[in-house]
Amino acid sequence: MSKLIINTEKKGEKINKEIYGHFAEHLGRCIYEGIYVGETSYIPNVRGMRTDVVEALKQIKLPVIRWPGGCFADEYHWKDGIGPKAKRKKMINTHWGGVIEDNSFGTHEFLDFCEQVGCEPYINGNLGSGTVQEMSEWVEYITFAGESPLSALRKENGQDKPWKLKYFGVGNENWGCGGNMRPEYYADEYRRYQTYIRNYNGNQIYKIACGACDFNYKWTEVLMSNARLHMHGLSLHYYTITNSWEKKGSALNFTEQEYYTTLKKALVMDDIIANHSRIMDTHDPGKMIGLIVDEWGIWHDVEAGSNPGFLYQQNTMRDALAAAVTLNIFNKHCDRVKMANIAQMINVLQAIILTDKEKMLLTPTYHVFDLFKKHQDAVLVESYIETSNTGTQEAPVPDLHVSASQNNNEIHITLINLSSNESRKIDMEIPGFNTKNISAKILSGGIHDHNDFSNPDKVKLADFTGIAKTERSFDFTIPACSVMGITVRP
Repeated sequence: MSKLIINTEKKGEKINKEIYGHFAEHLGRCIYEGIYVGETSYIPNVRGMRTDVVEALKQIKLPVIRWPGGCFADEYHWKDGIGPKAKRKKMINTHWGGVIEDNSFGTHEFLDFCEQVGCEPYINGNLGSGTVQEMSEWVEYITFAGESPLSALRKENGQDKPWKLKYFGVGNENWGCGGNMRPEYYADEYRRYQTYIRNYNGNQIYKIACGACDFNYKWTEVLMSNARLHMHGLSLHYYTITNSWEKKGSALNFTEQEYYTTLKKALVMDDIIANHSRIMDTHDPGKMIGLIVDEWGIWHDVEAGSNPGFLYQQNTMRDALAAAVTLNIFNKHCDRVKMANIAQMINVLQAIILTDKEKMLLTPTYHVFDLFKKHQDAVLVESYIETSNTGTQEAPVPDLHVSASQNNNEIHITLINLSSNESRKIDMEIPGFNTKNISAKILSGGIHDHNDFSNPDKVKLADFTGIAKTERSFDFTIPACSVMGITVRP
């Protein structure tokens, strides 16, 4: 039996709700068919936004969406996506499949979508192929309430009042698809571009600099040395790749060895955040600058028969467990991690939703976000669990993983059993907390279990009633390959 202790006397920082954010890029069927079907579609919609998708995102209390990319952001020119749709300029999406982008989903549509969902917009500006003027004017167009040519243009396009815009990223992956820049060069460019991102009418923009990929600690050092006084956040990207970039591995047809390898690589996120945080701490000991993990998730090979440039992949319990351990890691680093955005929201990479014309399904990863939503804006509390190794000799992983938080006197615990085939007995203690009510939900299944359009509810949340109260603790058994959310009330 493994001992689980929740210590409510030792509290950490607030877990920003934005840690549970998402990412929507003009890639494959994420925007078109996923979010936006057009006002004349037979699929139920409000101003072109799929009603079923909006309702599903509201259910998990989606806090923030990053748009329009990704690599697409640094070739996107925002003025192509405003005004009458029939007159909008078409472009080639050179990064993702070479398809024609008709720009029918642009600034107005994205901000309308965020309002329908009830979340904050996070816009990523074009530094790679755009100009300072273009980026500055985008912010003015969105947020300026006074009289100017840009505010007049916004009104002409149907939006009389300015929007509020909290988050703005200055470029994306500028070490790669965003311009192949050296960190010293990008730091100077960032300083120049961000100067012209103005705060109008009391709107305060949280400026996010392009940060590192994976283990590129030099990039973080250079940016923190040269540009920290001009940023509020610094991004970080990390994708879990089971095998290699050239042959990533199948989303559905994988071995038990590959299952554990994936989880082991997902757990590396803990070290990556800790190492980047240590560099940031030397320059920013007060932790005023947030680490923004605005691309993360599992990247498998595309499904057979799909466009290789569309990055469409299925989603199993393996993906759900990887998401769950990653969210636990973000919770535990909430003193530095202030936002995260899983890649991507719909029909692309580790999607939470898949669509097929009028059909929609929720993936196992969606249910993880539903299970974890109670952590949003709660306060981290100390959690400890006894673990042993599971997995294989080549890919050992801890059998159990946990994080906990407290909000309005409720305690929320997310516990994961990473073993592919063995349950674990748990003895949970919450010293000093007068527990009067305890409830739990669970997501469980075989490692290959997934939802498809012939069986869309094979994997879903269920009530868990197997928690027994003893004199000093709570005993229960968590099944193999499962994620449990426990709520404890006084």
